[in-house]
Amino acid sequence: MDKAKQAADPVDSCAGVHEPGEPQASVALRPPEAVCTLERMGAAFPTRLSFMRILLRRMAAENWRVERQHFDLNEDGFGTSVYTAHLPDRTYSLVAFANPLADEDRTDRVIASAWDAAFVLFDGTPSAVDIDRLRIQAPLQEAGRFEATDLVISRANRSLRLFEYVCECLSAGEQPKASRLNEVGYLMRTTAVYGNGKFGVSDRSRIASRQETQNSFQAELLTVYLIRQFTFDQLEHIASRRAPDQSVSLDPELKRSLGIGNATGLGMAPFVVSHPELLHQWFFVRETAIARVRSLSGIESGKVTRAVELVKRTIQHLSEWQTGDQDYKDRNQRLTHELDRLEVWLLEVDQEQRSRCLWDELFCFGESMFGLDGQELLGALLLELYPEVADGLDAMFHVQEERDIRVTGTVAEFLERLNVQYGWTDRFDFSMDSENAHFWYVSENKLEPRFGRRTEEPGADREMPVAIARDMRAFRQALLESDPQQTLMAFLQQHPEFRHLARRAQSLEDYPYGEIRDNLISEDCSPLDILRFKLACFGAAKFDPKSSLWTRITMFQGAPLMNEFIEPWADDWWLSVAPQGG
Repeated sequence: MDKAKQAADPVDSCAGVHEPGEPQASVALRPPEAVCTLERMGAAFPTRLSFMRILLRRMAAENWRVERQHFDLNEDGFGTSVYTAHLPDRTYSLVAFANPLADEDRTDRVIASAWDAAFVLFDGTPSAVDIDRLRIQAPLQEAGRFEATDLVISRANRSLRLFEYVCECLSAGEQPKASRLNEVGYLMRTTAVYGNGKFGVSDRSRIASRQETQNSFQAELLTVYLIRQFTFDQLEHIASRRAPDQSVSLDPELKRSLGIGNATGLGMAPFVVSHPELLHQWFFVRETAIARVRSLSGIESGKVTRAVELVKRTIQHLSEWQTGDQDYKDRNQRLTHELDRLEVWLLEVDQEQRSRCLWDELFCFGESMFGLDGQELLGALLLELYPEVADGLDAMFHVQEERDIRVTGTVAEFLERLNVQYGWTDRFDFSMDSENAHFWYVSENKLEPRFGRRTEEPGADREMPVAIARDMRAFRQALLESDPQQTLMAFLQQHPEFRHLARRAQSLEDYPYGEIRDNLISEDCSPLDILRFKLACFGAAKFDPKSSLWTRITMFQGAPLMNEFIEPWADDWWLSVAPQGG
């Protein structure tokens, strides 16, 4: 029997929840009130269930073939390229346009209107007519006009100094130093990756039922992975044109150490609030996998050895994590000390301990001795020990969002259920200014979410429905003050402003992890916590916050190249480290 699915004897653990109809581990899942908080979300790390890892495992399992179908760049690397991914039943193509960009026009900000490169993920194989159309529209991005075949649009800028340094090395017939590459970690940085119908691209409903795009953000991440390959090819092309007789290609090990950078702001944060059923799946799948590992007993010594190796790798990863944020520097320093303690703990494990639920004992040790960063990292590390825990779970990162509403019950009956679901909102006193300090709104010029101060900035009258804690608290109070025998239908006819909350609460009755159990408009709210959680779910690493509102990250760093999927180590790139000795 698969060890990750064996039932172990019940062990002492924190109280948790089980999802109806799902296999139950002996160790209970951590409860929503313990994990669905901003502070813990802001300590998230990528796992083997991250969406990038899921995508590449599928590409390997289904033997996807990526072909550089068209490559027409001039000596400076400007022009058009097409990369087509051949799947068992269909194709997807990245159409890339590289254009000259003046230094004064180069910016990470979403308000930019020009970039080094613009990209479109095309549904199928584009014709010459399609490419000509996209050559005009793609560089316009938000201002462009797109068709149903255009699934994702993106744009990116080169990391100028690193790109030029590597190009000079290759032109001279030399390899760049690995240490220099690690200072940045990428040659190109995207400033947006838009899908799901935004700005006129194809709606998700077109591809939602396809196996390869059913899970969260698979089309967007395929786009980023193909951009990575374009960046390598563009770089080597420029180097070869500069010195055709002596230039060399970038060493594959160095290529793997480079990902794609990304500058991510508030646009990601409201998504998790407006898709609570999906948020539940993200939490629930991860917590189920961790509980499965914690429930294992009779641990092989080789697994302990592997855990020590992963600890050492993680310490190296932290030493290579470049950030200018002092809080993150301090947190990573503490995390390194905790990893030192973790390594000692593992090295002292004996046979008697291995016969028990060793990983649950370790997890409980971490909860009592480590900070939130250490606790969340430990959970991610344990998942790396058992690839089989992902079986069946890595296909669950999607959900049918149905927002029907039932209005036949009484106010008293509905309030009773609502108090169970949203009793956590009693923690906040919304009569205090500090609990109402912010509001979320959408900017008029770029249609992007923004985070305003209620007493200092205009726009609160156009507030986005993100303050779930405040609004559910007001909803409960209004129900409490109404006739308890009145039907819910009658109440909502009198108070239509609460209808969307009633629908939300009923839709989440079977999705306990669907709400962030914090006040998202308080003085202490940091949107960065939401951004880090979502980006960690993607598989991003090396967060480099520039404020509480946006961060830089690296995607696909350490990932296998397109011709390496069948290698036995191809899925072993969790918290990757730079090649040593360079």
